[in-house]
Amino acid sequence: MASKVMNFKMDETEIMDMKKVAAIFNISVSDMIREAIKEHIGKLKKDPFYRLTVNVEDATPEENEEILAAIDSLAEDDLEIVSSKEFHVQEA
Repeated sequence: MASKVMNFKMDETEIMDMKKVAAIFNISVSDMIREAIKEHIGKLKKDPFYRLTVNVEDATPEENEEILAAIDSLAEDDLEIVSSKEFHVQEA
């Protein structure tokens, strides 16, 4: 896959720490950043919220209007929680 350049800001203290760690382990700062991002994305992809929403498409503006109109038409009694269930998602 082709590499692309990204620019972002970091705290000067974090940059100095990063350079120090990279020098000690004899790795480039770029490689360290790439690996850290890869690890963080992997962690986030294991999160139940991500796993439940990753394949859900965004609603169209028309669908949003329909959903909001339906919610607006609900009475207070309709919004009362009458029962609940607990689900446990296992880590992959």
